[in-house]
Amino acid sequence: MNVKNQTKEQQTLLNSGKFLPIMEEFYTIQGEGDKAGKPAYFIRIGGCDVGCHWCDVKESWDASIHPLVEVDSILDKLKDIPSKDVVITGGEPTIYNLDYLCNFLHRNHYQTYLETSGAHPFSGRWNWICLSPKKNIPPKPEVYSLAHELKIIIHNKNDFMWAEEHAELVNSDCKLFLQPEWSKLDQMMPLIVDYVMGNPKWNVSLQTHKVMHIP
Repeated sequence: MNVKNQTKEQQTLLNSGKFLPIMEEFYTIQGEGDKAGKPAYFIRIGGCDVGCHWCDVKESWDASIHPLVEVDSILDKLKDIPSKDVVITGGEPTIYNLDYLCNFLHRNHYQTYLETSGAHPFSGRWNWICLSPKKNIPPKPEVYSLAHELKIIIHNKNDFMWAEEHAELVNSDCKLFLQPEWSKLDQMMPLIVDYVMGNPKWNVSLQTHKVMHIP
């Protein structure tokens, strides 16, 4: 992530939260986790310092290649969208001050949903937080109690034990999901099915948007 490569003027705008390096925005059907199957407007913010080797949006990592967009301008794109759900994803969106964005969305009667690794302290006000921890940079201890949903990506057999370690840290109302890493779908899916059947506190999450061939 090259947030440090921003000019002083750009950094000032970022710090205010009124401008963000937005990679893309799109209206689609949520594909993963507890909200799968529901329509939502996605805002993907550029910049990530977690760097998962299997990430399928590596083009989001370098914040400096994505334009700084004025948050207030997002309303023009949202006004014709029927859904009132807005998902903030990345990259790793919690790198930035998201207070202004969340206040702006709530003021205009939108629900805010966050997808995060938890690698940075949270800002903003959220109706739903999906915490998906990554091994490169583990979540901040304080974010576990805030998560509504814990989504663990299963890339190999050792990830089941890793998933249980994180499940011990979230609050008792947090919903638990195991999701196969897409390139390992055929190998990991049978293991996930067996594990969830033996450990019913967990649910299966799939990247259904890839099956539907939508963003």
